[in-house]
Amino acid sequence: MYTIDNNSIYELIIKNSRFITLLYKIKTIKEIDKYLNETKKNYPDATHYCYAYIIDNFKKVSDDGEPGGTAGIPILKVLENNNLTNVLVVVVRYFGGIKLGANGLIRAYTKCSANAIKEVNLLTLIDGLNIDITFDYSKVKEIDYLLKNITINNKTFDKEITYNINIEKSFLEIIKNNHIKYNIIKYIKIEKK
Repeated sequence: MYTIDNNSIYELIIKNSRFITLLYKIKTIKEIDKYLNETKKNYPDATHYCYAYIIDNFKKVSDDGEPGGTAGIPILKVLENNNLTNVLVVVVRYFGGIKLGANGLIRAYTKCSANAIKEVNLLTLIDGLNIDITFDYSKVKEIDYLLKNITINNKTFDKEITYNINIEKSFLEIIKNNHIKYNIIKYIKIEKK
């Protein structure tokens, strides 16, 4: 699975209609309304705000007044064909006076979405864990060496030291084999370029 590295904008004119494709990197469904409202505010006179998104196994589309199945589904298919998740695609359309017909709309929304995705960097998503590891002060050099290629999100110094880290699931075995106390916080997806 992949996601995009940053939000982006792509624009295309097809038979006098202006299509503005907005890609949003999302982590929760709550962000969808925020981005849709923001888009409508930034493009207040647009004719349509069609979209599709995927977050893990949850998918949703909207044709926003275009004939059924001519906008949202083509956008979704582009997301699926690129094996993307955690991405919202909104295509804003300013009608240019020339009707495109159902097939023309499908081609237009597909082309806009596909071209926008070609313009961004994709990140590979791998399953991982967010964990806290706790250890004695005497083990700090050993632990720092063990984690030399891992970003430490947070360090807490109390009676013992606790590091919060994101790791691939396979790395948990290394931690277990080093007899380090750990606490799995939650399952996450680690973004890896």
